[in-house]
Amino acid sequence: MIAPDAQSVLPDRRRLRGRLPSRALWDDSLMSSREKPAMPALSLRPSTGAAEYPALVAIWRSAVEATHDFLADAHRHEIESHLQSDYFPAVTLSVAELDGQPVGFSGALDGNLEMLFVDAAHRGGGIGTALLGHAITEHGVTEVDVNEQNVSAAGFYAHRGFEVVGRSETDEAGRPYPLLHLRLKGPS
Repeated sequence: MIAPDAQSVLPDRRRLRGRLPSRALWDDSLMSSREKPAMPALSLRPSTGAAEYPALVAIWRSAVEATHDFLADAHRHEIESHLQSDYFPAVTLSVAELDGQPVGFSGALDGNLEMLFVDAAHRGGGIGTALLGHAITEHGVTEVDVNEQNVSAAGFYAHRGFEVVGRSETDEAGRPYPLLHLRLKGPS
């Protein structure tokens, strides 16, 4: 299958006329809603509690392995050991599901986004944006701390209206991972 923008990078489209699939096969803007393949519906819901914590830990692990290559194994294991017992119960958890399966979650507390993780297999599909929007509108989130080394996360929040308002040399547990303190910009 050729991507929608593939023709713009082909060296000579005239040579390939008749050999490329019809534009309607790859440009879904030309398809009627009946012809488009069904996309799984994303739903957001409150966490059901401790019974689903193992699934959330699996999402956390997948996301951290994909985005936190700077995190030492010992620190990753230490954090993971506290997720179910300490961190999850301390926040208001929201879970993102596709076809009834958890694929991401966020945790908010007192206007702070304490955690937002999306399973690595589902990154880039709008799940993080949906969770963040939900946290802002439903839980009053206006602040988040992000690991400075997690450049993609810092960019994600900056693109969605957060700005750096401070920095710490270590994380909240004193580990050597600088944090950027971000705040949602108010209306201009």
